[in-house]
Amino acid sequence: MLFRTRADEVYAQLKLDVAEFRMVPGDRFTENEISERLGVSRTPVRQALFRMQQEGYVEVLFRSGWRVLPFDFDQFEQLYDLRMVLETTAAHRLCETDRHIDRTMLDTLVAIWLVPAAQRSTDATQVARWDEEFHCALVAAAGNKEMARVHRDLTERIRIIRRLDFTKQPRIDATYDEHAKILKAIRANRGDQAAMLLRAHIETSQAEVRKITLHQVHLARHAAG
Repeated sequence: MLFRTRADEVYAQLKLDVAEFRMVPGDRFTENEISERLGVSRTPVRQALFRMQQEGYVEVLFRSGWRVLPFDFDQFEQLYDLRMVLETTAAHRLCETDRHIDRTMLDTLVAIWLVPAAQRSTDATQVARWDEEFHCALVAAAGNKEMARVHRDLTERIRIIRRLDFTKQPRIDATYDEHAKILKAIRANRGDQAAMLLRAHIETSQAEVRKITLHQVHLARHAAG
């Protein structure tokens, strides 16, 4: 069981506030304001904010508190490019018959994604978590621990915006359909097809998340105004 400190709790809440656009890119705030709102001392707030600063979510302003950083879409595109390389490489490796792969991990994915439409989850939070685990499991099952480590780090960095892809039911349905096709191609050892499907799936998600992010920022700004 992992031990969560008060700073961990503050960190999780602040990241959620950014993800839910309760803290809008460009917003300025002080440690005292966060302390009062969350009912904690400034020490865990400061620790959480320094952690978020290292991850590129906020910046400290000289003598004037903190600011939520605008989304860096250039970095976002670069991280998705890296994700594409890692996952398509893993897809090819999963289809090489002479390579040792984790079949149990793939069977777990099949049990989640290759189900009748009536059994599909409509819980956006759950599907977002399963989607993340799906992509991480594909890379991990390919057997390269260093690739899996880099991919998990990348996944953590894009999580805050990637989860927006599951705010609408059509995107949840599309995720089920696309994951099912990817798994079927892998099970048939069709590496080129699996990589092609993965690339199309990631590119579609990337475009949707960017569009939704821009829209959400606009709505949040309009509401604040």
